[in-house]
Amino acid sequence: MALNPFFLQGTASEQRLVQDIINEHLRFHGVEVVYIPRKYVNRKTVIEEIQSSKFDDNFSIEAYVNTFDGYSGGGDILTKFGMSIRDELIITISMERFEDFIAPFMAGIDDGTDDSLIPTPTRPREGDLVYFPLGQRLFEVKFVEHENPFYQLGKNYVYELKCELFEYEDEVLDTSIEEIDTQIQEEGYITSLQLIGIGRTATAVALIAGSIPSGYVSEIFINNDGSGYTSPPIIGFSSSPTGQVGDNATGVGFLTTRGGVTSLEKILLTNAGAGYTVPPIISITGGGGTGAAATCSIITSGQGVIRISMTDNGVGYGTAPTVYIAGPPNSGIARTAVGIASIGLDGTSNVVKAIYIKDPGRGYSAGIATITISDPETLSGVGTYFFNEVVRGSRSGVLARVKEWDFDTKVLKISTVGFAATQPMFFPGELVVGTESGAAYPIQYHDKKTPLDKYSQNDEIEEEADLIVDFSESNPFGVY
Repeated sequence: MALNPFFLQGTASEQRLVQDIINEHLRFHGVEVVYIPRKYVNRKTVIEEIQSSKFDDNFSIEAYVNTFDGYSGGGDILTKFGMSIRDELIITISMERFEDFIAPFMAGIDDGTDDSLIPTPTRPREGDLVYFPLGQRLFEVKFVEHENPFYQLGKNYVYELKCELFEYEDEVLDTSIEEIDTQIQEEGYITSLQLIGIGRTATAVALIAGSIPSGYVSEIFINNDGSGYTSPPIIGFSSSPTGQVGDNATGVGFLTTRGGVTSLEKILLTNAGAGYTVPPIISITGGGGTGAAATCSIITSGQGVIRISMTDNGVGYGTAPTVYIAGPPNSGIARTAVGIASIGLDGTSNVVKAIYIKDPGRGYSAGIATITISDPETLSGVGTYFFNEVVRGSRSGVLARVKEWDFDTKVLKISTVGFAATQPMFFPGELVVGTESGAAYPIQYHDKKTPLDKYSQNDEIEEEADLIVDFSESNPFGVY
């Protein structure tokens, strides 16, 4: 049976009246919240998995708090990982206000979705955020109810947003509203990079045999590289006939691992010695391994670089620099010395710790061997990093986001380390380049742990556990 034609069941003017009354009611009795739409930064195309999101727009709108007597939800729950707060909030906003004043702006925003698959949003979306100023909290929209009340006068007038307290997972929040952005500035995994404002080139001097009697170690031969080493062995040389401690040859061993076997790769000299008439005997002890053996040859006529001393260890070296030793005067016995630099952390600076002698050369005269050490990657950093911009490691390719930059101390706090990159960590000495600001500074050292990470002690627990059970073995509870 058809509807009674004498009753209109709601006219357009009545619908507008109801909508106006609802809008006025929300302005009288509601609170002003901030609606923050979600944008997808990185999305998997196969299973539509969202890898990372950002929130960098904001829209103010009045809302009525349905749960006026307090937050709903599970409340505060104590778990083994700490306190879990599961507050929920239900708010009502005007459908007309959202569609007229927010939806048109959202239609012009590139939110990272495929427009051919996802239509232009005309309503609030699940996954967007709502900032509730009374509690100074961020809530995530979990469900949007658009049919409550149910078609009064043949039309709906409000959206009911059912929200849960937002759990931060390294999303980018940059709304330009300080009270919102600062809420997550110290959230998530945040680590610090100590950067270098000004680098410094290392310098060194060479000691030529000169007035010291000749008879220095010329070349070392590895006769057996041994096996089973867990640390570099101690290298010893028999004493020089001169009886002077400074004339005794000294050296260090370097290990290599091939096919799961760690053995002695090479021996470099820290002192080529002097006064030897026969090649000294080389002893190789310690290091947890066995079987390594080496011999050497000596030069008894002519002079070479027998020792290299650092005069300035420099600052800012991320990779070992190249060492240039000037050649001896041209003669039939001339051979240029070869040095190899080793870098390390000296306090808080990456410096050239030592220069070892690979070949002391031959045919030098006293005081003419000039040593030149190449510069660190960068001698001077430039620029100022922007909050939330992406920075990239020049060698490692690691990407991260800027959380805080202190120009005076050169400390850069970053989050989401390894974002969109295959390399897990930055290299000491490499440049950290801002993709927006263009700022570039070399890394002095990387503080991989953060006191803001409540799970940071898990690494220490795992390290201690590895000392008890070695899970790299095929059977950690029996014989390998």
